[in-house]
Amino acid sequence: MADREKILRYFKAGGDEQLAAKLLDLAEGANKSRKFRVSEFLDPHAYNVAEIIAANYENVRLESDGGFSNAERVKAAFVADDFYGQPDFGMAYFLAAWDKRYYDLSHRDILGAFMGTGCKREALGDIVFVPEGAQFVVEKSLVNYLTGNLTQIGSAPVTLTEIPREELLHKEEKVKLINATVADLRLDAVAAAGYGVSRSRMADEIKSLNVKVNWKEAKKAAQPVNEGDVISFRGRGRVEIEEIRGTTKKGRISVTLKRYI
Repeated sequence: MADREKILRYFKAGGDEQLAAKLLDLAEGANKSRKFRVSEFLDPHAYNVAEIIAANYENVRLESDGGFSNAERVKAAFVADDFYGQPDFGMAYFLAAWDKRYYDLSHRDILGAFMGTGCKREALGDIVFVPEGAQFVVEKSLVNYLTGNLTQIGSAPVTLTEIPREELLHKEEKVKLINATVADLRLDAVAAAGYGVSRSRMADEIKSLNVKVNWKEAKKAAQPVNEGDVISFRGRGRVEIEEIRGTTKKGRISVTLKRYI
């Protein structure tokens, strides 16, 4: 049996104690019932927490599903080793369609409209834009509610249609490579280069809790970042530190950044 208190102490330092407690409840439930327990939608950081917790249970394995073949946000299923069925992840799939001649909607618009219906963020998976509009994955229990309540996104009237999983398209992301030099590997310096804003503006955004590193809220502008880290700036997408190439003759640090647009 996993040592619950020890695990919670481990996650407390990083501010993930509450998340860890929820996931521990699911792991313990799967272990006791000899069946499975499924989480809400998790971002990559939260899923990493789920992986660590599952590793503390000898008789529980972890499975995941987010609908899309390359989903970023997924549900985690803690499954007892002697359960041989398929866990039910409880997901439904929608197409939101609108007249693109008159309306140009963003990921932020769709997320805002979803949460504007009173649904919480953890009930929504990925959003993928398609020629007709956007596909997204949600908690299955919300199907009737969303069908009746999500009728407009921004100023655009939308038609919401439940679709079979087989119609979900592969999530394609456009990437822009940015070669830059920075004074140091502080978050504000690297993020400013990635998003094309001033360092002081980025420091203000970090202070306003609009920036995350590896899906966790950034604590301060001066926090160091490393190769492979993913920075997200609310409403502006993600920047990944692809490579730290070395120091220039002038003492600046050369980096290659991958911006998802």
